[in-house]
Amino acid sequence: MAPVAGVLLIAIAVALAGGVAAATLDGPSATVPPSAALSLSATDDRISIDHRGGDPIDVAAATVRVRVDGEPLAEQPPVPFFSAAGFHPGPTGPFNAAGDGAWRPGERATFRVAGTNDPTLEPGRTVTVRIAVDGRPVASLETVVEPG
Repeated sequence: MAPVAGVLLIAIAVALAGGVAAATLDGPSATVPPSAALSLSATDDRISIDHRGGDPIDVAAATVRVRVDGEPLAEQPPVPFFSAAGFHPGPTGPFNAAGDGAWRPGERATFRVAGTNDPTLEPGRTVTVRIAVDGRPVASLETVVEPG
């Protein structure tokens, strides 16, 4: 009886190992979003986000969503970009299409919201910026718009 139980245990172990290997090799990749310390500031038309530390962020894989007093901007920044509806041309830093595609610690990403975008940035309003990479949340930041 003992040899049969030993063979059965070996068969179960092999089957489990095969299942784990198949899930690891063929299953969806469990990509982990970057871990980054970011800070936000906003003036009359400018939003700036400082990368203070942590992992670099792949800008092409990132989405940036902006809300003003809880209401989403009609036009969201399509990072990276140079010219986009609802924004003044030429964002600075890693959000500029001419950048190298990586947002690293010590870098500031800045873009200016056009007056044609709604709602507008006005002193005293609350701005919330959510950043995700490949659909996975990286940061949710909030600040009050300061006079420019």
